Amino acid sequence: MKFGTFLLLQSPTARSSEEIFARGVRIGQAADRLGFDSIWFAEHHFSTYGYLSRPLMLATHIGSRTERIRVGSGVVVLPLHHPLIVAEEIATADILTGGRLDVGLGRGYQPYEFERLGMSLDDSRTRFEEGVDILLKAFSGKPFAYEGKHFRFGETSIFPLPMQKPYPPLWVVGQSEESIVATARRGFNLISGGFGVPIERLREFRSKLDGMIDPALKARMQVSTQRPVYVTTDESELPAILEEARWNMRVTLSLRRGVERVEGGRAIAVPGDDEPTDQELLDKYFIMGTPKTCIAKLRELQDAVNINQFNASFWFGDVPEAKVMRSMELFAKEVMPAFR
Repeated sequence: MKFGTFLLLQSPTARSSEEIFARGVRIGQAADRLGFDSIWFAEHHFSTYGYLSRPLMLATHIGSRTERIRVGSGVVVLPLHHPLIVAEEIATADILTGGRLDVGLGRGYQPYEFERLGMSLDDSRTRFEEGVDILLKAFSGKPFAYEGKHFRFGETSIFPLPMQKPYPPLWVVGQSEESIVATARRGFNLISGGFGVPIERLREFRSKLDGMIDPALKARMQVSTQRPVYVTTDESELPAILEEARWNMRVTLSLRRGVERVEGGRAIAVPGDDEPTDQELLDKYFIMGTPKTCIAKLRELQDAVNINQFNASFWFGDVPEAKVMRSMELFAKEVMPAFR
């Protein structure tokens, strides 16, 4: 199994942009030194839930300050952008990182972001499908035209073209049947999971995938999932750490449901109905505890989802940087070797 780490670049207390980005670069460099395979950057807009609006820019920046780690978007929200621009940005980032780029694409899920860009989440699926079609035509290196519902243009070529041929590995976020089947048929890799998804839902997701996908398609599809992770030798830390992770979960779910609170750009955690207890979070949602506990929880996740890659979200809420770094070090030295 390969291991990545994921950066949202968030701050419940609205820390300065300079501080948040500098911290992200340090974490990326640490992941490179510690032997992680990849690092992924999320796209979000207009609140302190995520300071990063152009993940491919940060991927390029950290790629230039690291030696071997792959850098990726987790994800580019394709419906929010013109796909020709995205194609050019992907190719540019791939070249400038020396072919170390992975590209995650997603439909998006926040009405808050779509509305502020004059778009509707209702159109996200058709905009996404047209966008993917255009990316693949652009990466072919041949002139092409396009006539769709959302995008129409005459003969066009993009420059530059990606360094990796025919294009960097493509990953798509999806859990619905339609998304899973479309991802497999295109030969893309699949990302699932996150802060608000319990392990039983991931197990159902894997069962659904196995029942729908042709074995030949499934054999070449990489499957990744993501979880908040905190590794410690002192479990008395966990109650405070769980509260930081709850902030991420609450804001994620409120933005998804359209009941968000954003005051002066600051994302406010909105408690939901029937929230999991701390113990339920540890049992079903997060990978946290001693190295031995984290190995056991990760094996449970691997058995449930049959993943090829795991992305660990070490920095959530306002967990102090020193604690994030120590957790990453323990994970790299005492957890990862059990799966190599």
